[in-house]
Formats: sequence, C-alpha cells, structure tokens
Amino acid sequence: MILFASFIIGVLVWGAFNTAIEMTNTESFCVSCHEMGQYVFEDFRTTVHYQNQSGIRASCPDCHVPKVWGYKVLRKIGATNELFHHFLGSVSTAEKFEDKRLTLARLVWKTMQANNSRECRNCHNEDFMDLTLQRDVAREQHLEAKDQGKTCIDCHKGIAHPLPEAFLDQEHQRFEREAVPCWNCHEDMQRPPENDRWE
Repeated sequence: MILFASFIIGVLVWGAFNTAIEMTNTESFCVSCHEMGQYVFEDFRTTVHYQNQSGIRASCPDCHVPKVWGYKVLRKIGATNELFHHFLGSVSTAEKFEDKRLTLARLVWKTMQANNSRECRNCHNEDFMDLTLQRDVAREQHLEAKDQGKTCIDCHKGIAHPLPEAFLDQEHQRFEREAVPCWNCHEDMQRPPENDRWE
C-alpha cells in the first residue's frame, strides 16, 4: 500500500511539475510581463520571424527555450534570474530597457554561440539548404561559415529583434576597418562586377 501510494504521489508531483514547465513555455506567458510585452515582443513583431510570405512563425519559446527536456529545465532554472530582475524593475521602463538592450542581447548571443545555435537549428538545417536558391553573397557566406566552423548567431544577429544602436555603430566601424563590402549588408546596393571591395 505504501509503495502504491508513493507511486501515485510521484506521478502527481511529476505531472504538476511538467504542467508548470509547459505552462511557462508559451508565448502568452512570455509576454505577460510588461517588459516582454511592451518592449521585446513589439520589436519582434516587426521582424521576418513574426510575419513573412510563408506564414511560418517562430514564437518566444521556439528561440529561447530548448526542446530537449534536460536543457529546458536548466533554462527554466536560469530564468529565475529574469524574475528577480522583473521584481527589481531593472528594465521596467523603455529607457531602462534601451540602456540594457546591448548587454541583454550579448548574453543571448553568447548562449547561442555556446550551444551552436541549437534552437535556430530546430527549424533551419544547413544540410537541407539549397544554396543555388540563395543570393550570391548569402551562398558565399554560408559556405565560408561552414568552412570556418561558425554558428548561425555569428552572422544572423538582429533577425528576430532589432539590433541595438550601440552594436550597429561598433559593427559598422569594424566593417570599415576590415574593408567588408557594403553590399554584404545593404541588399539595395549592387555588387561591383569585378572586385570584392568598395574602394
């Protein structure tokens, strides 16, 4: 009888825990905090990951919560820090959020670099990319990234949230120093026919 009761209690506890994990793994839960709903989510709604020609849309958990259960639990434990800062009011106003935007973005980028952009690869698999359908610049960069062992977030920052202005300024200065061709980022620019660099 004790063994049976222990089993039932264990199932109930596990069920409650798993239900709580899944309830906090929805977009509606993510945007229930005003910081997420008013700042982060509104930014996200302007990007191709929210609305596009194919109608395939990512939600907050698709990018920020691992699908593998063990990693998911670790991420949920780490999210308690976000709750702490919510109650502390660290980004409770638009001004506070903008002041911390670059720091917060770098934390996410660092995590994605460390896990080889695991959540990106839930939807985007380079083994199934048809490079012949990509622009010349994109095809070249994907091949180069694969050769250099780069991960998605090394190049694809700012596709689900606008890039922080401070980051854009820093990157533009770096691109100028490294003589990165302007047309790599500015799609409206024509690629020079014979050389790879703007003089």
